[in-house]
Amino acid sequence: MNSLQAKAFSMNRHAPSTPSVRAARATERARRAWRRAAALAALAVAATLAGCAVVKVDEAGAPQRYRCDNGLRFGVSFANDAARLTGARGDDVLLRDAGGQGAQTVYSNPRLRAEFGLGASGREAALHYLQPPLSTRCQRD
Repeated sequence: MNSLQAKAFSMNRHAPSTPSVRAARATERARRAWRRAAALAALAVAATLAGCAVVKVDEAGAPQRYRCDNGLRFGVSFANDAARLTGARGDDVLLRDAGGQGAQTVYSNPRLRAEFGLGASGREAALHYLQPPLSTRCQRD
């Protein structure tokens, strides 16, 4: 009995269950299990690669430098909907907030709210520190 005949018998519920038919059924079940396992593994690899592809880095790859009205200077780098600020007031990691219009983006944490893409050229930013309170406008170097 070849595999096509075994499949025909396996589809017929009233077919006699001979050792060769049982072996063909077991073989087909094992093949299906391997196909499912391979498909799940491929899906896991695709999901992992898609997760890696989401990483966004600013154009230059280096932090953008800003100087502010009150003499404050800081650098900012963007990745994965987060902004990392380094400057005279310490380092802060801010997460992307809802808000902003057009090219403007807003990032915040419990200590600081930062708005980027302000001004006619989009090269301005505003920082709003909560403790101690400070609001300042900044220009990208």
